[in-house]
Amino acid sequence: MELSILTAISPVDGRYRDKTMSLSVYFSEYALFKYRVLVEIEYFISLCELPVPQLAAINKPEIFNTLRNIYRSFSEDDALRIKAIEKTTNHDVKAVEYFIKEVFDKLHLEKYKEFIHFGLTSQDINNTAVPLSIKDALEAVYFPVLNNLLETLMRYVNEWKDIPMLAKTHGQPASPTRLGKEVQVFVSRLEQQIQLLKVIPVSAKFGGATGNFNAHHVAYPVVDWKLFGNNFVKKLGLVREEYTTQISNYDNLSALFDGLKRINTILIDLSQDFWLYISMEYFKQKIKPGEVGSSAMPHKVNPIDFENAEGNLGVANAIFAHLSAKLPVSRLQRDLTDSTVLRNAGIPFAHSLIAFQSLQKGLNKLVLNEQAIQKDLENAWAVVAEGIQTVLRREGYPEPYEALKALTRTNANITEKSIKDFINTLNINNEIIKQLITITPQSYTGI
Repeated sequence: MELSILTAISPVDGRYRDKTMSLSVYFSEYALFKYRVLVEIEYFISLCELPVPQLAAINKPEIFNTLRNIYRSFSEDDALRIKAIEKTTNHDVKAVEYFIKEVFDKLHLEKYKEFIHFGLTSQDINNTAVPLSIKDALEAVYFPVLNNLLETLMRYVNEWKDIPMLAKTHGQPASPTRLGKEVQVFVSRLEQQIQLLKVIPVSAKFGGATGNFNAHHVAYPVVDWKLFGNNFVKKLGLVREEYTTQISNYDNLSALFDGLKRINTILIDLSQDFWLYISMEYFKQKIKPGEVGSSAMPHKVNPIDFENAEGNLGVANAIFAHLSAKLPVSRLQRDLTDSTVLRNAGIPFAHSLIAFQSLQKGLNKLVLNEQAIQKDLENAWAVVAEGIQTVLRREGYPEPYEALKALTRTNANITEKSIKDFINTLNINNEIIKQLITITPQSYTGI
């Protein structure tokens, strides 16, 4: 079978292709080749700028611009050429090196081509290219989509800030709250985690075969290669891990994946809450002509967007968790388990992106049902008992908690009348009685 959205094994490249396509330029095989070429070219240019004596003659802006066009105009045909070379080399990074050397031949720069990949190991390229692609994907795709979701939530915070709502703790009626405030809880949590995520360094390993610049130092012992490596990685917008084995320590990447997982966990919590609000009929959903909620029950309008989001967030978190736990662990100076695992870095991003878009769709379909919210409040007069007994405590009334407990637990039908009748039996002054009478499920929402 030819690969298509119908034959793809993974749903992120099949069913959900239209939702994840924007990630292809960062996490596909094509993207990995392009980022590797970028790192190799920029490294070669940095050697020219040093300059390595043998490259001093081509330390020229016009040549650098020509070289940068190799990755700026990198095409699918270029990627296919690298794959063809890889069939011979059986090594993907070496295939990239040979591809660039072929381009150097065409540019009549063949006498300089042995400085491509000079002194490097594959992971100097991979552990720089992959973090760079992740950084770019975060900035260009992930944060904009998440920010759109956050803006929708913030709009609801404002729209619903004055809507009193019965809270539920342990599934039972609890002190009333405001709908806008409950959405603000999620906004605040997300903002804090986004802030934490953005301070995690996106770092690269760049130090030669086992992290010591061995080959560089033996070839040019007078060069401060540590400083060179730091500056080169900084030029790419990353931070260099100075003390490594052959591969990245992956601690920062692990922290990044943990941060992404926490954001997803918050959104799972949000998805489940809105699912429950819909089941409680606090919200209805906009109906799109032609849509079907059930193959058997014509009346159903399922909260499918929140369910879809929850499922994809769970898949994303499972992969983020494995990446986070596995990548920092390597036998001695190198094993290859990180290589195959890291190729999946784009998968949890894709499932997260699917979830964000599903949540956005679900939130946009919500129609507030104030009647149902008010009905629940009116049927829960027992919740004002907390406020009444607290005022009585302030006034030194004897055993107020016990008095309210006796009222609310022995009377199965607490109503406005039964609460007011109770208040009027209290041996307190009229001003306090007037204050207690004003406490209603609708007004007892705090600050």
